[in-house]
Amino acid sequence: MVDVFAASALIATVLAGAPPAKPHASIVTHDQCLLTAAEPSNPWALAHGITAFGPLYLAADGRKASDVMVHDFLERSLSPDGGAGRPSYAFARYAKDGTPVEPHPNTIAKTLALAGLPMSTRFETRFGKPVTLGELVDSAKASYRHTPKDEASWRDGAWTIDLIAATSKPGATLTLSDGSSLSVDRVMDDALDALERADAELAEGLKKGLPQVDKRKQGIYGHPCGGLHFVQAVFSWARFPEVRKRWGKRLDAQVDVLFYRLDSERRQYEAVLQQAPQYRLQILIQMLKFYGHFLETTARMKKDLAWKPTEVQAQAVMRAKALLDAAVRDLDADKAWERMPTLKTQQPQLYLDLIGDSCHAAHGMDGWP
Repeated sequence: MVDVFAASALIATVLAGAPPAKPHASIVTHDQCLLTAAEPSNPWALAHGITAFGPLYLAADGRKASDVMVHDFLERSLSPDGGAGRPSYAFARYAKDGTPVEPHPNTIAKTLALAGLPMSTRFETRFGKPVTLGELVDSAKASYRHTPKDEASWRDGAWTIDLIAATSKPGATLTLSDGSSLSVDRVMDDALDALERADAELAEGLKKGLPQVDKRKQGIYGHPCGGLHFVQAVFSWARFPEVRKRWGKRLDAQVDVLFYRLDSERRQYEAVLQQAPQYRLQILIQMLKFYGHFLETTARMKKDLAWKPTEVQAQAVMRAKALLDAAVRDLDADKAWERMPTLKTQQPQLYLDLIGDSCHAAHGMDGWP
């Protein structure tokens, strides 16, 4: 898909004699996401394409990616009323051949809701009964199962939490599949508690002025994508003034931890590149992942919370853009994307990471033009 307005602006810039506005990282990640996320048999990838390009993103077969995901992969529950008088729907985590469908519960409903599709949007299904996005969202919210202090339950829950936060208001109540009710405020307060526990070691490192906190898959580092989807989900709830007031300095502290992570992680990536060059591709992809998600997270803060960075934070965002650009240039020089067919068969996780992380990086760069 071509953004006509962006293309016109770029042409005008070139004619004026100025260099193109978009950095290399933005151009490459947009191109790669556009091309590699479009496979109709990979709904997880399609969801990432929608994240980067919006709800009109097309699969390679010409259908809307959203239509492909729902029509080809949605399953209706064996318990049609979901235990609460409403239909229940689900996506498998993986297809029979191992292709990710919805490896993290409720990713697809969350992606469609955050892309701005109306809740009345209607999708055709394989089982013959059309379904609306609102019905998918209600079913996803009814599936909420997290135990407040069971850390393992939070690691997979960022997408559900983000969906709940995006489609609810303070004072709202969830009706769960067993017919019970749960306060959304309680859910989101529990999520903030969980984020504070997950970030405790980083918060202590920041307090002590340590240059870095080593990543050992502890706390937030045990979460997918370094926990940045969970950070986004929790932070988004503070878009409501009453929540922002109630959370106050607790939220500010988590923002400080997020920015502390930028240089803490940068030092570790640079050290490993020197110490273990045999893992160069893996480390460069990890850099693509972290810097892209960092920019995406801070861009969402700007959009959701009307957050304005301090001068120091603004400099950190610029540094993250430069670090992402350098990582993408190195991946490009190493022909990482050209090696995708080989990676797909020999190192499938790296193949998937290059798809998803290119899309998140493109989305993050768009948030900081």
